[in-house]
Amino acid sequence: MSTDTHSLPADDHQASPVEIAVGVVIGRSAEFFDFFVYAIASVLVFPRIMFPFAAPVEAMLWSFAIFALGFVSRPLGTLIFSAIDRRWGRGVKLTLALFLLGCATAGIAFTPDYALAGVYAILILSAMRVAQGIAIGGAWDGLASLLAMNAPENERGWYAMIPQLGAPIGLFVASALFVYLIATLSDADFIQWGWRYPFFVAFAINVVALFARLRIVVTPEYEAQFQSSELQPTPIGETIRTEGVNILIGAFTPLATFALFHMVTVFPLSWVYLTAGSEVRGFLGIEIGTALLGLGAVIASGALADRIGRRRLLIACAVAIAVFALLAPVLLDGGQIGEFLYMVVGFGLLGLSFGQSSGAVASRFTRHYRYTASALTSDLAWMFGAGFAPLVALFLATRFGLFSSGFYLLSGALCTIVALLLSQRLELRNED
Repeated sequence: MSTDTHSLPADDHQASPVEIAVGVVIGRSAEFFDFFVYAIASVLVFPRIMFPFAAPVEAMLWSFAIFALGFVSRPLGTLIFSAIDRRWGRGVKLTLALFLLGCATAGIAFTPDYALAGVYAILILSAMRVAQGIAIGGAWDGLASLLAMNAPENERGWYAMIPQLGAPIGLFVASALFVYLIATLSDADFIQWGWRYPFFVAFAINVVALFARLRIVVTPEYEAQFQSSELQPTPIGETIRTEGVNILIGAFTPLATFALFHMVTVFPLSWVYLTAGSEVRGFLGIEIGTALLGLGAVIASGALADRIGRRRLLIACAVAIAVFALLAPVLLDGGQIGEFLYMVVGFGLLGLSFGQSSGAVASRFTRHYRYTASALTSDLAWMFGAGFAPLVALFLATRFGLFSSGFYLLSGALCTIVALLLSQRLELRNED
């Protein structure tokens, strides 16, 4: 396990941009499948089996609090696995991170419920969720950055959107699997054992993703490209001292996108489940269809970014998200037609903005610190923008009305606009 990638048997295989893109998409799809399997279970399963003593709304809020632990622990994963990367190499780091992710995901499948283990069941689930977050933070492989840096000057937007394809693919597969289980099993069987099956599937997918990514990571040509591009891990403290301002701005740049990410996936599912539980299967069906719409919007974002510029596209999307934030509560409370329109518009905006969010994050850093700074920025952006979104949105909606959740999304859009304008001003100042 301590063998560095340099000492692995070398062959004459050369990793092409197409292979790198395939490795990126497979890896991201596996990560997002894990993500959505847990997210859906945090709505449909964990409130019932882990918090049966609480009222439905309170149980859902507790479930979302555990959900947030996966995002809070991501920076810790970056800290731990960055040290492993510097000491033993990227191949060892990636293997350990995905092994931990697979074990944590499979561990959730074996987690006892509250009726069997009491409060220990909640603690076990929390520990597995923290382990997932640490593993995701450690699974940063730099493939997306390498892909972006090798992109032609006039196709940077197109290459930047490729890693983002994993999100709608992961959502599509996870939602389809849960729809199948809900449709074919009784409610008692689903709650007793059926919900555990997707976590076993996630473990198997992680194994496939590991080999797909390692096939690229262990090639000498891949390592040479990383060294020539200066995409090497740097000490966390040094990176923060040098790139601290850019990391902070970068963390707030995709805030609207990441907040919207959960506002059209996890939060509306919880709201529909609490207000009209019998319609959950139909709503998951809507998510399956709109995930395909989101996939098309992510692809379209690449062409639009190359045509009008990434910053203009992200500002336009942030303004559109701000408008959507004011209309979203009306749509979500408008029955099946309103829910459908909510999801269609939301996923369209999400795809266009999410498709370029990673490119906006990485583009500001100097080459020497880009690898570690991008990882830290991604961790913080997901934590601030998405980690607490379902919890805060549901709390506001149940305490002050559904309209208050729209103001939460609006605040994220305003933060993104300010961060983009501040980033532009700093770039102009540096040019002067």
